[in-house]
Amino acid sequence: MSIQHMRIDIITCLPELFDGPMNQSILKRAVQKGHVEIEIHNLRNYSTNKHKTVDDYAYGGGAGMVLMIEPIDRCITQLKEKRKYDELIYMTPDGARLDQRICNQLSVKQNLILLCGHYKGVDERIRKHLITKEISIGDYVLSGGELAAMVLADSLIRLVPGVLNDETSALTDSFQDDLLAPPVYTRPEEYKGWKVPEVLLSGHEEKINNWRHEQSVERTKQRRPDLLNDG
Repeated sequence: MSIQHMRIDIITCLPELFDGPMNQSILKRAVQKGHVEIEIHNLRNYSTNKHKTVDDYAYGGGAGMVLMIEPIDRCITQLKEKRKYDELIYMTPDGARLDQRICNQLSVKQNLILLCGHYKGVDERIRKHLITKEISIGDYVLSGGELAAMVLADSLIRLVPGVLNDETSALTDSFQDDLLAPPVYTRPEEYKGWKVPEVLLSGHEEKINNWRHEQSVERTKQRRPDLLNDG
């Protein structure tokens, strides 16, 4: 059976922001195992301006700068010359709200480009002619799309088979099957009089699975009833 391999190319004008998160924990191990390839592309390297400028004032006036179309198009064109991409994703507050369904769908893709906006965003022609999908991680505004791209990359990479030590782990996370994850416990069995539920100590797999499902449903009813209504 072939091993799934995912490549994520991230276009940004602040590549140094990715140094820490992309070189730690699960993401680092995923790359080392060969399951994932992550490439960070400095947008300024694709500028033809001697000052490596990638932004300019908005036509029509107004506060804030806009990322220019030329360096972004130049970068994307060069990337597409080397491979076919399944999606070209722009991280933006007015994109589709990221949820587990989107993560599951994108996790089986092979090649993705993530474009990080900055300042007041990107020239609209990029969104109209180059982007295939727009994603938001929430109804708020960040200084740029870099943090959002890290969130998306992490949420996808952990779903790639072989990345997690226990391949069933990702399938029992919150939001899979539209339910929140059940409570979890570890040693000691009792602490300050607070005890682990007896069923988890029983060794009876069917009872444990039933308890976990009941707890997931109850927790979802209490904390995120909208997930049940959407289903």
